Amino acid sequence: MFDILLMATAVVAVTNGIVQAIKQTKLIPSRFLPIIAIVAGLILGSTASFFNISLIERLWAGMISGLAATGLFELGKNFNHKD
Repeated sequence: MFDILLMATAVVAVTNGIVQAIKQTKLIPSRFLPIIAIVAGLILGSTASFFNISLIERLWAGMISGLAATGLFELGKNFNHKD
């Protein structure tokens, strides 16, 4: 479990960067960005072989990083649109 969380922490920055780059292009509506974050996290997690864990654990870490990137996106959006 510790390895999964450690890998998710390492991958979340890259996932968030990918989502922010896609967001800046404005080709995809912002309502799809959370889905893109999860898919990007899964892809990054499956290809990240710098931890000695199984593919299933890497996919879990990628999904966690995608969800964390979504949370960062929503937090930033809510912070910027305060009433």
